[in-house]
Amino acid sequence: RAGQIVEDTLATCATTARDHGARRFVVAGGETSGAVTQALGITRLDVGREIAPGVPWCFAQTGDHPVALALKSGNFGAETFFTDALTALEPE
Repeated sequence: RAGQIVEDTLATCATTARDHGARRFVVAGGETSGAVTQALGITRLDVGREIAPGVPWCFAQTGDHPVALALKSGNFGAETFFTDALTALEPE
């Protein structure tokens, strides 16, 4: 039950963030990634460049807004994954 509460809360946070202008999302955890993408109404992902082994930036539409998402399982990745992911999307 606790896991479901966390997933639901993070999904609500994602939709609220989107509604307030957020356009980049980095999500760790397979179930959490599913909850967030479902809440955002994402049905298609375009795969971009790799951030970490097996984890690309993905691009999608949510409502009328384009968004970038990094979705990874919670079982791997460097401690700096979140920072690395956001830095990787910055314009060069």
